Formats: sequence, structure tokens, C-alpha cells
Amino acid sequence: MKTLWAVILPLAALASGPWMQEKTTLSNDETQVMQLERAWNQAEAKQEVNAIASLMADTLAYTDYDGTFMNKTQYLHSITKSDLKPDHFYDEGMTVRVYGNAAVAVGVYRETGALKGKPYARRARFTDTWIRFGTIWQCVASQSTLLTDK
Repeated sequence: MKTLWAVILPLAALASGPWMQEKTTLSNDETQVMQLERAWNQAEAKQEVNAIASLMADTLAYTDYDGTFMNKTQYLHSITKSDLKPDHFYDEGMTVRVYGNAAVAVGVYRETGALKGKPYARRARFTDTWIRFGTIWQCVASQSTLLTDK
């Protein structure tokens, strides 16, 4: 019996290998959404409202790290009218999963800049939901949660 198990277990491990491995290549849609996420970060750091507006559906539901809920108009207004002046967004890791015409991007980012003239840095986890309208991906919902560095 021990001999049988000595043969079966290694074969089972080898046979399950391809199905157990993590996917290493991204689909075109996953790559595109990831690029849109990064373009959003760059545009927000530069306060380029028009560039950001093109990435958002008109029905955007945005929940900021402090719990503030905003629609698209309110969110775009907040980018240029607040005391917050971000200068850089660092992507600390992101994954994108596509489900037909929908995609969910999750990850962590670090943001630096000035708040009322004083330097700040924050780190947050985000979940963004994207919908493909024809050939164009737009974000329909975004949520971030502030993380504390330990």
C-alpha cells in the first residue's frame, strides 16, 4: 500500500500543476484597464480634469477613503477645488479581472503631495469597477480605503 501511495501522490501533484498555477499573462482587456488605471493616477496628480472625465461613466459612484460619497461632477470638482495638491501616485500592485463587459481592478497605491501647503503621504487600497461600452472602458464605481503603515 505504501508503494502505491508513493507512486500516486507524485503523479497527482504533477497532473494538477498546470491547473494550480497562477495566470501569468494578461488579456488585452486586463492590460487596457490596467493602463487606464495608471493614466487616471497620472491625470489626477496633474489635476487634468478632462482626461479623468473621459475615463468615468456619467453615472460614476465614487467613495473616497474618508467615506465621502461623490457623483462624477462632485468628484471632478474635488480634484481642482480642494486644499489637496497631489504630486505623485505610486502603484504598489494591482490586479484586473475581466468578466465579459465588466472588469474589477484592485490594488494599493501611495499618494504624496501637499495639503494646505504641508507635505503629506497616504496609502490606500482601492476597488474600481469598469464597464466596456462598445470599445471604450469607463469606470462606473470606485472605492478606496486608507491603510495605516505598520
